[in-house]
Amino acid sequence: MISPGLIARVAILAVVASIVEIAAVSQVSIFGVSADLSPLVVMSIGLLAGSVSGAVTGFAIGLFLDLALVQTLGVSSLVYLVVGYWAGRLRELRDPQASLTPVLVGALATAVATGGYSVVQFLLGVDAPVSFLLVRQILTTILVNTVIALPVYAVVRRWLEPALPDDPRRRRRRAYTTGGLSPLTRA
Repeated sequence: MISPGLIARVAILAVVASIVEIAAVSQVSIFGVSADLSPLVVMSIGLLAGSVSGAVTGFAIGLFLDLALVQTLGVSSLVYLVVGYWAGRLRELRDPQASLTPVLVGALATAVATGGYSVVQFLLGVDAPVSFLLVRQILTTILVNTVIALPVYAVVRRWLEPALPDDPRRRRRRAYTTGGLSPLTRA
């Protein structure tokens, strides 16, 4: 069961992140592309709160961005829903604890988001030139988002941490009371 405090914090984070992306981050160009915060925020929520929270947040952020930017309705929602769900499933199945997990999953989330958005737009028949420049732009966006994935994850984690439930899998293991020797190592 998801607590109301977590729902409120995720909703506030989703609205603020979307507005910051539209108003500020999209205006700054690095190597000819602007950073894309949405897949990183959705990925972070999925890694921290699970697949359902990640999928719902991805759908909501995608729908908000489609409405705000007057794009084809539902394309971003579908792509970010997939990103949030699979980031959450990674948490539920593997429980990644490595410090580079947000960087690797952030790069993968950006690749899925940008590539998926391009493929869905192409399948819908949007007239856009498909060339090497599109591939270069996607790869550059993935590199820029890989660099900022860890700071975005840290901010999201700091914001959501008070509302996240205690996870029994993340508790420290107690030392053996047999003098530090494992029962498996005795011969």
